[in-house]
Amino acid sequence: MKEVFVARQPIFKHNQKVYGYELLYRSCMDNIFSEPDGNKATSEVIANSFLLFGLENITRGEKAFINFTRKLLDDGVAMLLPSDLLVVELLEDVEPDEEVFQACLKLKKMGYMLALDDFTYSEPYEPFIKMVDFIKVDFLRTSSQTRDSLARQLSRYGGELIAEKVETIEDFNQARDANYKYFQGYFFSRPHVLSSRDIMGRKLNFVHLLQEARKPEIDFERVEEIIKRDPALTYKLLRFINSLAFSLKVEIRSVRQALVLFGQKEVVKWALLVSLRNIGEDKPDELLTLAVQRARFCELLAPLIGQKHREADFFLMGMFSLIDAFLDQPLDELLVHLPIPEDIKIALLGQDGLMQDICSLVILYEKGNWEEALAHMTTLGLTEGAVTDSYLDSLRFANEVSSY
Repeated sequence: MKEVFVARQPIFKHNQKVYGYELLYRSCMDNIFSEPDGNKATSEVIANSFLLFGLENITRGEKAFINFTRKLLDDGVAMLLPSDLLVVELLEDVEPDEEVFQACLKLKKMGYMLALDDFTYSEPYEPFIKMVDFIKVDFLRTSSQTRDSLARQLSRYGGELIAEKVETIEDFNQARDANYKYFQGYFFSRPHVLSSRDIMGRKLNFVHLLQEARKPEIDFERVEEIIKRDPALTYKLLRFINSLAFSLKVEIRSVRQALVLFGQKEVVKWALLVSLRNIGEDKPDELLTLAVQRARFCELLAPLIGQKHREADFFLMGMFSLIDAFLDQPLDELLVHLPIPEDIKIALLGQDGLMQDICSLVILYEKGNWEEALAHMTTLGLTEGAVTDSYLDSLRFANEVSSY
């Protein structure tokens, strides 16, 4: 089977809870097909990759938005994928004629949901507008006036509006005020700077806990010391270990007892989850998921570039690449307080180096920016397949931790 490249981008409801993910894919980085029919090759890629990886593993059981060309519609590729998970996106270059309409109508009758991608109004789209479930408006390519106008114009139809490429909180607020129902992009990963927020005190304690938990061999005495600094942390640990899930015959009353019973693997997951949830207590759940996934992705790439001894540092770099969004402060100000190696701080600030190359690769890959991602892979001596495997592993890890 061909190499397959897949990334995902979240689509949110108005409360910033994830509704689904758009899946971004290529059969190869340069998009060159050996078959004379490129659409046929793409059909095989979609079918093989998503059946092989499992849609539920990639989307955590939420909706999967996948772009379809005209040929993919004609070949009936959508019917290879489950109707309860798939949303068929019609690309903007698909001619809205009767043949395409009938193919869409067939899918609709079979229970599939449909979306119009990068929508611009024209009369031939009228029958489709009445049929589809979603209409996507590109916020990078449209003016503020056009976005509002389309919202008013399309309000009389049944399809829900999705604002896509929403990269700032200001765009999110405008789309929400204009009655867009769903929002696609990484607007939550950029800080909305608040001067009153800081990382001192209790939140810095969570950073220390994260740092200790990611070391190859946990120093339980050091972890115990950190937890005991915060009564809330101590309470949460003891409450969790004494929960019915563990079916313990005796009550655990000390942090040390709890840590020993947990074992290293469970301590890592617990520390990771409780620390991030407390640092980002007022943030969307997806921000936590993305931070965990990005951290794990960096960690998995470390041994592939001869840096296995620094896996924990690479994990922290991925985690802290979003710390400004968690704490709503400029990254350069936050890094002054973070107890992490200097080369991680330099990488996060965008200065050239090995760690910055990995950080950039991870971000480019998760956004489906394949050409630039490939350039970084070449520079780092990484194979495309190894990077894809690491990305999919990081998704599974983030899904597991997020549901912990």
